[in-house]
Amino acid sequence: MSANVYDLIRSRAPRLDKIAMDCADGLSLTYGELYDRVGQTANALIALGVQPGDRVAVQIDKSPDMIVLALACFRAGAALLPLNTAYTLAELDYFLTDAKPALVVCRPAMLDQVRALAEKSGLARVESLGVSRDGTFAEKIAQAPSDFATVPRAGDDLAAILYTSGTTGRSKGAMLTHDNLSSNALVLVDTWRFTGDDVLIHALPVFHTHGLFVATNTALIAGATMIYQPRFDADAIVAAFPRATSLMGVPTFYTRLLAHEGVTREATRHMRLFVSGSAPLLADTHEAWRARTGHAILERYGMTETNMITSNPYDGDRVAGTVGFPLPGVSLRVAEPETGRILRQGEIGVIEVKGPNVFKGYWLMPEKTAEEFRPDGFFITGDLGTIDERGYVHIVGRAKDLIISGGFNVYPKEIEVEIDALPGVVESAVIGLPHPDFGEGVTAVVVPKKGAALTEEGILSALEGRLAKYKLPKRVFFADELPRNTMGKVQKKALRDERKGTYGP
Repeated sequence: MSANVYDLIRSRAPRLDKIAMDCADGLSLTYGELYDRVGQTANALIALGVQPGDRVAVQIDKSPDMIVLALACFRAGAALLPLNTAYTLAELDYFLTDAKPALVVCRPAMLDQVRALAEKSGLARVESLGVSRDGTFAEKIAQAPSDFATVPRAGDDLAAILYTSGTTGRSKGAMLTHDNLSSNALVLVDTWRFTGDDVLIHALPVFHTHGLFVATNTALIAGATMIYQPRFDADAIVAAFPRATSLMGVPTFYTRLLAHEGVTREATRHMRLFVSGSAPLLADTHEAWRARTGHAILERYGMTETNMITSNPYDGDRVAGTVGFPLPGVSLRVAEPETGRILRQGEIGVIEVKGPNVFKGYWLMPEKTAEEFRPDGFFITGDLGTIDERGYVHIVGRAKDLIISGGFNVYPKEIEVEIDALPGVVESAVIGLPHPDFGEGVTAVVVPKKGAALTEEGILSALEGRLAKYKLPKRVFFADELPRNTMGKVQKKALRDERKGTYGP
């Protein structure tokens, strides 16, 4: 029996006349139209020479056809390689050289430039696909038949390669299998209680696992409808609330929605679930959302390499500042980073996970893959965390963000929590910078509320007595906002680069 994730999605089909993707500009698709267009696109891929196991690189703007193309890759047995539309040609050159895709699909306006780049890399096929079904590949899709025999796949066969953000060196291609995607989507449907009655507001980007797999696969396997929006737009999301049941977003969605006067208890009365992930959600945001809407945001935790790992409960306490419990089938532990020694409850260490959701390794990097797994098969996430007495998982930061000051380990999250609780503070980020005496100096960057008269001395004074002396920042800087990537994660490397030299050369 084939383990192709497309077969799973197709087997759970609702009525074919039901709307699968509710889109603007006349591009909505029923489930029947979606499956037919996927068949056409799979035939177009094969006609261009794509074979099972080949990679298909895709750098196009968000549209229904991005989901169609992803499903067509699965159906044809190819591995999808989704790429951020913000990547420059120089960055694109690295991905194409590394992955050697059989086909590259780009935006129509970039066709000539990408073809020139691909020719330099020895790649033969580049086609274009636009948001209005324009472009050379759109023409091929339109001419192709919809009947297509789905290529059988084993569970361990490659379904997608997603490149990590590359904050510490070159991006690595995380290889996700059909079983990785299927198992995680099935668990999320059950854990978050998705059914065919759900209507999900989809405003996430689709080059990242959150929007591409978590949101989309969960909705499709449940037979739900997606209100498919091209980008985050607070007005559009608020307008969709009355006919929706759920929203998946990043913390930035919720902070911006809280600034919208249309977000009220009455406006969200029809909603049953708000999910947040991809970056930590501030406790203040969690509480403010509950106060405004009566809904508790459900925060979860995942990675490119693992899909979703944990979730706060659907029923039960959704605890602000935690990411809940391991999902069914996922094993999670906290270990000493250097030795792998398993730590006790309440101790801080590196989070390690094992389960059908965990990727099969990094593309063309067997040595790096071996480094990231323990001998017993647990993947070392690189995230520092702890498990409390109730079993809730807390993320305290990335191992690479750990600060070693004067020989002591300093976890940025501990300090950020204290600073964020101070009056007049929106949020903060704590980083380590080279220091002549301490090795690394604890340094805070604080975003103040409008009109707040915050000072460095005032913040340091407020922290005294609340933190051990070695944890106290040596300096406090102020900024209008923190640098973030497209998924809302604070880019601490950018902060370190910006403030280097603070304590001397």
